[in-house]
Amino acid sequence: MPTYVMLSTLNPEGVQTIKNNPARIREVNREIEQLGATVKAQWASLGRYDFINVVEAPDDLTMARVSLELGSRGTARYETLAAIPIDDFIASL
Repeated sequence: MPTYVMLSTLNPEGVQTIKNNPARIREVNREIEQLGATVKAQWASLGRYDFINVVEAPDDLTMARVSLELGSRGTARYETLAAIPIDDFIASL
């Protein structure tokens, strides 16, 4: 299944939401599953991005729907990258 790296940066409203309800993070992961993707790994991070997620989705369109849905909420900015397994990448060269 295709893998994606989703980087997110919370805006002030998103920070307040997480501060008031830390369980919201896992709720969003369940919502991602309802959209057809699965969060395989997740980290809170320091620096430019607040969270790094590794997400599996059946295709780019599903991942685009996830990104659009999350982004439309207005509590964070998202950057999604397609992750190519290194063996697949080398084989394509």
